[in-house]
Amino acid sequence: MGSMYGLADLIPRWVAVRVAPCHEKRVSLHLTQRSVEHYLPLYDLPRKWRDGSKVVLEMPLFPGYLFACIPLQERVRVLEVRGVHSIVAGVGGKPAILPDREMSLLRQGLHFYRREPHPWLCSGQSVRILRGPLAGLEGIVARVKGQMRVVLTLELIMRSIAIEIDAEDLMPLGESWPLASGNAAS
Repeated sequence: MGSMYGLADLIPRWVAVRVAPCHEKRVSLHLTQRSVEHYLPLYDLPRKWRDGSKVVLEMPLFPGYLFACIPLQERVRVLEVRGVHSIVAGVGGKPAILPDREMSLLRQGLHFYRREPHPWLCSGQSVRILRGPLAGLEGIVARVKGQMRVVLTLELIMRSIAIEIDAEDLMPLGESWPLASGNAAS
């Protein structure tokens, strides 16, 4: 009887691991204890407690996810960790492999930047402008020559315009995204 794994499954590959809400750090600790190479990017979130004291929390940059570098034949070492839901699947239900170069760049360079989560925006998505002179207007995301644009429509005259705008100034409609508003207090 032959092995169900090919030679490619013996080479460590980066995969995205879906974890239970608020379990990213706990799963990271368990993977460290199991000597599994992984990456949990964090960012600093200033908070103000009710008593007025201030603290900076380290929060997951990608809530609900972390990344592991494992030979695919050893994915059970990750899947059996308490708090792990799954390894993100790609075509045919096999684990989706993340590019080594992309993961290397993230691991080496992310800490040089101020970072925080941001809602994923895709072309065709309805958004609200959060800041600036057009704050409160709603439009549709479009990408023109790689630039983020929001198409605003004046239905009364049946005309639309496209404006260039930073993604940080947009919030997807139908979602609650408290970090996008800059409100870090609670």
